[in-house]
Amino acid sequence: MGNEATVLYSVHDGVATLTLNRPEVYHALNAQMHADLMAGLARAEDDPSVRAVILTGTDQAFCSGQDLREFPTEGTVEMIGERLRDSYNPLVRKLQTLPKPILAAINGVAAGAGLSLALACDLRLAGQQARLVVAFARIGLIPDCGMLYTLPHLIGHARAFELAALGGELDATTAMAWGMVNRVVPDDEVPTAAQALAAQLAHGPATAIRLIKAGLAESRHASLDAMLDYELHAQQIAGAHPDFREGVAAFVQKRAARFH
Repeated sequence: MGNEATVLYSVHDGVATLTLNRPEVYHALNAQMHADLMAGLARAEDDPSVRAVILTGTDQAFCSGQDLREFPTEGTVEMIGERLRDSYNPLVRKLQTLPKPILAAINGVAAGAGLSLALACDLRLAGQQARLVVAFARIGLIPDCGMLYTLPHLIGHARAFELAALGGELDATTAMAWGMVNRVVPDDEVPTAAQALAAQLAHGPATAIRLIKAGLAESRHASLDAMLDYELHAQQIAGAHPDFREGVAAFVQKRAARFH
């Protein structure tokens, strides 16, 4: 995925781990990293042995946001628009629509667009010293990469406005209390805790989890009637899958289910 290896890719126990790898700039996003991330997500989607995905960073950072050194002194406005349209927005849509669950393992600072990517994942696990920074207003910009959508859905309008308008930041414990993070673990346990949680998803009923992810995405803008119709259709798909029969058999036999 690119000569610079800006994203490392590995698979273990049904989990693909995409590790951002520009530690000298705290994994700031550049054009090559965008390409490598999209390639890594496509690789994970196409690999039938991969049933869950982890997105994380090396060393002490998750992602510090856009690498501002990429933007020239002239033509910045045009480049910002092009980068959002051609890189960030497709990446966020890919994270949201990938038919496999994605866990953001926030091992340090997640700032700006880096935080946006974490919020676009399905779950977030953070180290105790992680910092979640909504930095856009500090340089006179608005949150982008989907943050104006994901942030209020997670923490509510008032808190989202406060963070966005003031360029605020949260520690991991507060972020979990507010609903931005699912779990907080000691910093040195982030990789193992993320792998364990992702492996739990990977060993679950993949079809049901895919339908759950799609259904929750649909529910953000659908009516109750539309969701009842979705549940009817999706439940028929899930019920026709061998995982349902295996789950019922395991329940009756009082054993762990072995899903396909």
